[in-house]
Amino acid sequence: METLSDLADLAREASPDEDTVLVFIEQEDAWFGIVRIEGEEDPRIYVSNGAAAARSSYGEMLTHELLGGDEDDPAEDLDALDLDGTEDGEPAGNDDDSDQDRDHDPAADPGAAPAGPVGDRHILADLGMTERELLALDTDALGEIADALGASDVLETVR
Repeated sequence: METLSDLADLAREASPDEDTVLVFIEQEDAWFGIVRIEGEEDPRIYVSNGAAAARSSYGEMLTHELLGGDEDDPAEDLDALDLDGTEDGEPAGNDDDSDQDRDHDPAADPGAAPAGPVGDRHILADLGMTERELLALDTDALGEIADALGASDVLETVR
């Protein structure tokens, strides 16, 4: 499985009746992610710590999707054109806003994952877990989510 689309297809196959499927990904208390798949709708995603998740293969897949790393993204198309804000034929000056300076400034990278939560903070709200409760999760997030959703027995069975 290399893409979010692959993950969504696998989840849809596991639920032939098009029920809601939740996929939990957790990495050693560093971060956790939730992917919610409902029928043929686009998956909804929440990641507890974007920067930590971006350093792992599954987390990178999720943060890439959340932060607009899609090839069809118009913002990426504009970046590829190397637009520098100057008029046609006007030379790009060596001012402080040059592309070279921005390349070395990590804060100027719009695709960089933030060190906090990213994605749909209401992903579990209709299932009984509020945004506030989701944001408060730290260690053993998967266990706490399972408790809040009434699925702790199922979780213990698969663990």
